[in-house]
Amino acid sequence: MYIGIDLGTSSVKILLMAKDGRIVDEVTQEYPVYYPKSNWAEQNPEDWWQGTIKALKELIDKNQEIKTEIKGIGFSGQMHGMVALDASGEVLTPAIIWCDQRTAEECNEITNHFGQEKLSELVGNKALTGFTAPKILWLKKHYPETYEKVAMYLLPKDYINYRLSGDYATDYSDASGMLLLDVKNKSYSKPVLDFIGITEKQLPKLHESYEVTGKLSDKIKKELGLVQDVIIVGGAGDQAAGAIGTGTVSEGVVSVTLGTSGVVFAAHDHYKVDVQNRLHAFCHASGRYHSMGVMLSAASSLKWWTDQVAVADIDIVLDEMDDEITDIVFLPYLMGERTPYADPNARGTFVGMDMNTGRKEMTKAILEGVSFGLKDSLDILKDMKIPVDEIRVIGGGAKSIKWRQILADIFGHKIVGINTNQGGALGAAILAAVGDQAYANVDEATKTIIKTVDAIEPNMNKHAVYQEKHKKYQSLYGYLKPYFDNVEQGI
Repeated sequence: MYIGIDLGTSSVKILLMAKDGRIVDEVTQEYPVYYPKSNWAEQNPEDWWQGTIKALKELIDKNQEIKTEIKGIGFSGQMHGMVALDASGEVLTPAIIWCDQRTAEECNEITNHFGQEKLSELVGNKALTGFTAPKILWLKKHYPETYEKVAMYLLPKDYINYRLSGDYATDYSDASGMLLLDVKNKSYSKPVLDFIGITEKQLPKLHESYEVTGKLSDKIKKELGLVQDVIIVGGAGDQAAGAIGTGTVSEGVVSVTLGTSGVVFAAHDHYKVDVQNRLHAFCHASGRYHSMGVMLSAASSLKWWTDQVAVADIDIVLDEMDDEITDIVFLPYLMGERTPYADPNARGTFVGMDMNTGRKEMTKAILEGVSFGLKDSLDILKDMKIPVDEIRVIGGGAKSIKWRQILADIFGHKIVGINTNQGGALGAAILAAVGDQAYANVDEATKTIIKTVDAIEPNMNKHAVYQEKHKKYQSLYGYLKPYFDNVEQGI
C-alpha cells in the first residue's frame, strides 16, 4: 500500500492507496491561514506538521494493516511558499504562502535587474508575487537579521518530508515555481541565486517526483507504530501531482482544476515557453514539462459569494440558476490575478447590473467569469501550438454539473470526467508506487489506474454567444486597470 500526503492551503489530506489504485481510505485535518495585513497570507509550518502527524495516526488506527503493508509515501503540496529554517532545522518565521501579494516591489526589482527576456531565459518564467524568490528578497530587505540566520529554504510539502525523514529534498515540478530553477536544464540558476543573495547549499537537493529521496525516520516509525522501512519519494507541486491523479501526463490531454485557485494544465514532451510568459513553464512530475495557467480565485469566488449572501449550502445557489446567459460580467480578481494578467492589484468586479438583477444572475456571472478566466489560459495553449485533444476537469467546483456544462459551452470543447476526484493526494500515492517500482513509470501507472467515465458535450449555439461575452470580459480589464493601479496596497 502507498500513502499520498496532499498539503493544501486549508487542510492536509492523506490518502491510502492499494497497489492497483483502489482508494482504501482517506483522512483530512484542517488548519488556519493568517492574514496579518492587507495582501499578506501566512501559515505556521507547525500547524501543517501537527495536522499531518495527527492524520497519519488516525489513518493507521483505522487501517491496522498499514503497519505491515505500507511501502511508500509521496507528496503533493501548495507551491511557492517560503519556509525558512535555521542551522538546527527550526522554523524562523511564518511561512509566506502562495497567495501572498506583498512582494510586488521585489518582483519589479528582479525584473529590472535581469530584464524580462533574460529572466525568462534563466528560469522560464516572469517574477510573480506568489513565487518564492521575491519572498526571500523581501525577507532580506525587511528582516535582515532573520535572513542572515537562514540555513535552508524549503517549500511547504518539503518541510513535511523533512519532519518525516530528516532529509532536505524537493522535486523539479515544485522547484519550478520558486523562480530559482533553470527549468529547461533542471538545475538551480546561479545568476538568480547570486542576485537574491543565497547559495545552493541553502536549497534542498533536486529530484524527479517519483525518485526515492529517503525513508521514514526511525523516530517517526516508532511514533506511528511501524516496523518496516517506508520509502519517501520527492512528490510534486499540487498541480503537477493533481495532473498525475487525472492521468494528464502526455501531450493532447489537458486538465482543468476548479479548486480554491483555477488551473489549466497541459503536459508536453519538450520544454516550451510562451513568449510573453503568460503561462508558467514548469517541469512535470512525469519527468516531462508542462505549461500552466493559474487564476488565483476560482471556486473560492463562489465560496466568497455564498458567504456574503449568507447561504450555508453552495448547492442552494447553484440549483436556483437557470440556463439563461445574462449580460452581467464578473471579473474574479478577488486576490489579484496571475494568468494572463500578472497583477496583484486587480480586484473582483461585477459589471452590468440593474434593478432586475438578482442572486441567481450574479451566481451565474461568477461561474461564467471564472470559466472565462480559464479560457484565457486555454487559448494561450492553442497559441503555443500545444495540442488540446481532451479536457479533464477536477476540483471541488467540478462536482457541479451546471458548472461543467458552462465550461464546456465557453470552451467549445467536450469535458471529460474520470473515475476519481482525488487529484493531488492520489497523484502523490501513484508517485510513491512508481518509486517503489510497482509500476515501470508514471505513464504505466496512470494508464492502469485512471479511467475516463463520462463526458459533457458543448452547446455550440451557446458557445457562439459566449464567444462574444468573452470579448467583453477581456476588454474590461484594460478599462479598469487604471483604477486597479490606484488601489492602496498593504506593505
